[in-house]
Amino acid sequence: MYLMFIVFYVSSSDFRRQARCAAQTVVCWSSVFQLNKQRPALAAWWVMEIDGRDFLKTPSVKTVRFGGSVAETLEKHKHGDSSDYELLKHQLVDPEIKDAQIINWLQEFRSSVTHLTKDHEQLIYTILRLPWLGRSQAVVDEYLAFLGNLVSAQTVYLCACLNMVVSHFTPKRVTICEGGVDISDSDDEDENLPRNFDHCHQALQLIIRYVPSTSRFLMPILQENFPFIQKSSRTLECYVHNLLRITVYVPSIRRDLLELIIGKLLKLDVNASRTHIEEAEENRVQTQKAEEQTEECLFDMDEDVSADEPTRTTVMAHPVAERLDTLMAVLMAYIKDVCYVDGSFHAERTKELYRDLLTVFDKLILPTHASCHVQYTLFYLCSFKPALAEAFLDHLWKILQNPSLPAVLRQAAAGYLGSFLARAKFIPLSTVRACLDLLSSWIHQYIYSQDSCGKQVCCDVSLHGPFYTSCQAVFYTIIFRHRALLEANMKKGLEYLQSLNLEQVVMCQLNPLRVCLPSITNMFAAITRKYQVVFCYTIIERNNRCVLPVVRSSAGGDCVTTNTNPLDSFFPFDPYLLKRHSSYSDCSLCSPSPILIPKSLEWRGRDDFLCGETPQAEGIVGLTPNSYDSNFHSPSSLGSPPNTLQRPF
Repeated sequence: MYLMFIVFYVSSSDFRRQARCAAQTVVCWSSVFQLNKQRPALAAWWVMEIDGRDFLKTPSVKTVRFGGSVAETLEKHKHGDSSDYELLKHQLVDPEIKDAQIINWLQEFRSSVTHLTKDHEQLIYTILRLPWLGRSQAVVDEYLAFLGNLVSAQTVYLCACLNMVVSHFTPKRVTICEGGVDISDSDDEDENLPRNFDHCHQALQLIIRYVPSTSRFLMPILQENFPFIQKSSRTLECYVHNLLRITVYVPSIRRDLLELIIGKLLKLDVNASRTHIEEAEENRVQTQKAEEQTEECLFDMDEDVSADEPTRTTVMAHPVAERLDTLMAVLMAYIKDVCYVDGSFHAERTKELYRDLLTVFDKLILPTHASCHVQYTLFYLCSFKPALAEAFLDHLWKILQNPSLPAVLRQAAAGYLGSFLARAKFIPLSTVRACLDLLSSWIHQYIYSQDSCGKQVCCDVSLHGPFYTSCQAVFYTIIFRHRALLEANMKKGLEYLQSLNLEQVVMCQLNPLRVCLPSITNMFAAITRKYQVVFCYTIIERNNRCVLPVVRSSAGGDCVTTNTNPLDSFFPFDPYLLKRHSSYSDCSLCSPSPILIPKSLEWRGRDDFLCGETPQAEGIVGLTPNSYDSNFHSPSSLGSPPNTLQRPF
């Protein structure tokens, strides 16, 4: 029986250099033992395992390598001989390197870690690129031990080690050939992905254990490595999942991480408008219907269609909305897991998370115009306890009435205030009344201050923006909540609405009905006319017949054509369109759309307004019942970040 062995003589440097290109091959057992008898002190054997069997039965690890030990190689390199040093780096980048070889190298590097100074930067970078993930547990343990020794002895490599770990937070890239074209994509089929992520977090915890100041250097690295928002949903999902997992064992950077994640989500959100999402979904439905009609003519596809239906309904047609939907699912699952421990609500942890999210809200979400979904992170959190909702409303109210803040932020706060009061079913009616009282009182004080100044008051959005948005918030809230305010006790409900003195608001010189959205104005007029709270149609008709169809700006210059949305209003808690959890949605968080005005019954004059019931829903403002889900589940196969991570030490 023949075996192949690789032999070279450690005593001869010339022979060792020749061994880089070719190895002397001994084919026969007798020749091998003959050589060993003749020169026992000069021969060194590295036996290659064949079919998993170790023929020489030696207890040490069997590897194939060239050159001397790491200590000798470093010493020679120090004295100018870099031949073995370059050979060492060449062997470390071998794509077919075995587990036993990696373990052997790492053990030697650990023993020489004090010599791996800044002069050996390239060698360290080569070691950090070793494929240690996805290998045996022995390799992982040895690599983690090496990282611990390296960062404790040579802190100059701390950032390099952190970069290496963070680079594994996304699936590795693979090349797929489609139609003769090579396409680079993430390897979503890697079954070891959750295990690899566990090992990455073990490595981070180990580094933090040896270098407590790691968090100062970690945050910039996490920002730099965040995937581009056009990457695949899976890549973004994995990275965000791992960022949130870091907050479990590095709570000091949680606020910064939430700011980073929500900032990226906002970029996706503003690039997937509500109109574009609805158009994409409608186009897909029409396409599917056409395909089904074609299939019905050829085959009976009942079973196949029913099997594919769940997949079709849980994937967004709009590509940007699909990525946003995936990341929102991860973030919502994280919020729930932080606030609920083993199914029980944890008050302190929820308060801390609320403070962090509120800070991010003030910094990023509130100044962002026309975001559709990201703000639902706070909406969802506030649904856990009424005290959280009241705290959020109080925060918005303080922003609105603060004259030292920019008008654009005060207007945005009023929009959030009105939309939150209108949409959040978990807010008790007593809180809604208290907020309407505060808003109406502030509005009346503002009107009084303008009337008492002795100057002519004009309808100028740039001067009175917070006032107009506050009026619209009141109108919007009454549209959604009028039934709840009236149904328990009609008499007391009407007395309450009359106590708001809405007639003075709509008839003041500032003329808010002219500035508010026409859809809001018409619905408010219909509801208040029915219950004889205030009559708005005379003012609406006068505004429509206004001779000058312009709104003059206080900045001067030419007049500009009037648009239907001079406040640039948006309602941040309009229906949640993302569908990751639509199959579980029960609309338990959001109020449905209000009773709507049929097109045929919009303003036709004061005398012919219907005398019967409030008009039934037929379509206005594009509002639909909310599809937001309160029952969040962990994203795909990763699961939500655990509350505690077991240290591997």
